[in-house]
Amino acid sequence: MRLARIAHPGGVAFASVEGDGDDMQVLEIAEHPFGQPNFTGKRWPLADVRLLAPILPSKVIAVGRNYAKHAAEFGNAVPGDPMLFIKPSTSVIGPNAAIKLPKASEHVDFEGELAIVIGQPVKNVSAARAASVVLGYTVANDVSARDLQKSDGQWGRAKGFDTFCPLGPWIETSIDASDLALHTQLNGELKQDGRTSDLVHGIPELIEFISGVMTLLPGDVILTGTPEGVGQMYDGDDVSITIEGIGTLSNPVQAG
Repeated sequence: MRLARIAHPGGVAFASVEGDGDDMQVLEIAEHPFGQPNFTGKRWPLADVRLLAPILPSKVIAVGRNYAKHAAEFGNAVPGDPMLFIKPSTSVIGPNAAIKLPKASEHVDFEGELAIVIGQPVKNVSAARAASVVLGYTVANDVSARDLQKSDGQWGRAKGFDTFCPLGPWIETSIDASDLALHTQLNGELKQDGRTSDLVHGIPELIEFISGVMTLLPGDVILTGTPEGVGQMYDGDDVSITIEGIGTLSNPVQAG
């Protein structure tokens, strides 16, 4: 199932996206998308609604240097344990919403990533049980003010500006995410070409490690890391990230 969050003529709701191409429809879900969805019977063509960020998490937990070649392109070693940082929930935006370049930074990069969406409250879950707590997977852009990341010596400000966590276009609930192609394009030019099978710390290991640190709540998002090829974005650019079997997340870039 593809779970989306939409703005429709009557308001905002979760929905299931069905069909392909020009025949895609959205079926409204009552209340929340966790557990067995309860459909209201309302439906619209996808073209008649606006896709929003598919989930509004209480927190976004991101993993740094989780692709060896990405760590190497910045001259960094791969950490023995997952390197965690937090992006605020206010950094989340949806498909086609503008990434705003802050005046405080002169170098803002895109980072295409696979995102895990948690489906139930979790604490100290084992890697063997990790799949049972996942609602699904979506596409993310871990937007990063690279100059501030370097000057601050930590990543809170550099990763935490408003609009610095695009998510979408929807959550795919029925997919094996262990080996998916990930491509990032900037203005139509391929910049990142990776596979989730190259993750240093895989999805079950990440969920076990993170849930040993903090309680994960339904809707919380884990960004699993980015492949090599990250690069700078400028006012007027358009960045698109595609993950095999999930979809494409596109966002324009604007001066803040």
